[in-house]
Amino acid sequence: MWVVSHSLNEIEAMCKRAARGGGLSWGLCEEAAKGTRWLAAYGYPGPELLADLLELNDQKPRAGVTPATLENTWYAPAGRLCPITAGAAMSDSAVKMENDETIVMRGVSQPLLVVPFAAGAALRLGAAVSVTWGDVRLTTDGHRLCARGRRDDILAAHAVELRCFAPTEMTTPAAPVMRASVAEACWRRLGVFAQRTYAPATDASRRLGAGAGLNDND
Repeated sequence: MWVVSHSLNEIEAMCKRAARGGGLSWGLCEEAAKGTRWLAAYGYPGPELLADLLELNDQKPRAGVTPATLENTWYAPAGRLCPITAGAAMSDSAVKMENDETIVMRGVSQPLLVVPFAAGAALRLGAAVSVTWGDVRLTTDGHRLCARGRRDDILAAHAVELRCFAPTEMTTPAAPVMRASVAEACWRRLGVFAQRTYAPATDASRRLGAGAGLNDND
């Protein structure tokens, strides 16, 4: 498997375009891209998780994977919550955790993609936030990340139940890095979605675009 080192800026830009091609709104695209970058900075395959998610939900109604309620246990009509949509809602609902309430989600796809939103919630609250599923527990204060659990479990494709709560303690935190390696196959998968955002060429755009066009005298 060929891997290529990319700057976090490159990863964010590609993931933003791919998320848009996958049907997310521009606002959620930005959140997805920042979250993917955040995970990559801590050594997790954020781009691959996003590619998996985009392929899973491709051409399916967004309403089916969006939280049907933000009260009690959150769930999606289709039986699997989109971690981008649910994560953004969790971050916006951070005040609930400040009041000692645990946010519970049922049936979350690619649960690790929720964790960057916990980082945003932690910055809002000024307190560390934990996200748990199964035997996994990830805690962040917005600047650092503590991970507990087997890597295979952390990278699970689905969580039956996911919980978010604060305040909590940071133990053995890891600091982020500035570059990350991404498999070429994953980059191509993201590129398929990113390609959808490009306007199809027309005769006018070809004449005005880069290159020699119709006046190629070389």
